[in-house]
Amino acid sequence: MATYVLVHGGGHGGWCYQPVARLLRTAGHQVYSPSLTGLGEREHLFRCGVDLDCHITDIVNLLHFEDLRDVILVGHSYGGMVITGAADRATDRVGHLVYLDAATPVNGQALVEVAPRY
Repeated sequence: MATYVLVHGGGHGGWCYQPVARLLRTAGHQVYSPSLTGLGEREHLFRCGVDLDCHITDIVNLLHFEDLRDVILVGHSYGGMVITGAADRATDRVGHLVYLDAATPVNGQALVEVAPRY
């Protein structure tokens, strides 16, 4: 079965994926839905220096410390920025990227450049 890492957007935490994670696990998949540093239930860790680079490191460290390989990274909204960076830093551990209503940046683009204007 597959291994999924579900990355939330900037206004959520890993908890937002509970219903999806439950369905995937019931189907026999391995699922991780971490909360990024400074967001969700980890908001108490917000400080200067918590940024996209920090969030990419959160996911890359998860891949390394859990020894995950051929992972399907799923990013929602801002999470698209995170999975793009994580895939760039851990190419040997990522099998697929899934952008779920997410930012889809190219190299060097900032979120403000890919976010829709309202």
